[in-house]
Amino acid sequence: MAGDPDKKFRIGSVPYLNAAPLTRDLPGELVFATPTKLAEMLRRDELDAALVSLTEVLLNDRYDILDGVAIGSLGEVYSVILAHKKPLAEAGEIFCDPASLTSVNLLKVLLAERNLFPQFKPLESYAAAPAKDFVLLIGDPAIEFQRSAHGHQIFDLGLAWLELTNLPFVYAVWALRRGIENRELRRELRQAKRFGMESLDHIIETREDFDEDFRRDYFEWHIQFHLGEDEKRAIAKFCELLRKHHLGPVFDPKFVS
Repeated sequence: MAGDPDKKFRIGSVPYLNAAPLTRDLPGELVFATPTKLAEMLRRDELDAALVSLTEVLLNDRYDILDGVAIGSLGEVYSVILAHKKPLAEAGEIFCDPASLTSVNLLKVLLAERNLFPQFKPLESYAAAPAKDFVLLIGDPAIEFQRSAHGHQIFDLGLAWLELTNLPFVYAVWALRRGIENRELRRELRQAKRFGMESLDHIIETREDFDEDFRRDYFEWHIQFHLGEDEKRAIAKFCELLRKHHLGPVFDPKFVS
């Protein structure tokens, strides 16, 4: 495959604003779907790579992680939130965005570290979110919820993780299907990130999600795209806490460049 310049890889990504800088310049067949759907497609070998929730890689020993590229945050992420009307200590059941994988496990870890063990149930629809006492939302629906009128307090999972560990958090990575030659695919994904970072101002100015002031604030203050040593320490810490709270089995990540 690496020697075939006409080979088109099957690549999946989330449709959220935060993925735009990593996918804008990708060639080939690009499929947009929720994290949950992307994980299902990867497991069926319908994709060669996908920008999936970190949990999908940690709980399934069948993928490599592309080094150097991720969606993460250092502190408040804004788009991964638990909206709650009552104090966290009173959480009996939490309704979760069905698109989420990593965020559910991250929330379980954060609450377990506070000795809180509520039930987690799927949210039937985004329209039902305002009526819930506790609701976990991710991506663009989380942004839309925060920017609308609501009566909830916001527990930002990125900020809570930073306060717990003093580390960034990694929400999504490029998962590469093992068993295929993908050197050219890895090159394409790294090149797409470089192009996205170089053209970030253009993305901010021309995307239609929300408004330009919000997009600039979001990309400059809430979201980051590198996967370096601090992020790998954060992944290792997340693995440790997943195991501690029996949210496994958990496999050590394998990074490829």
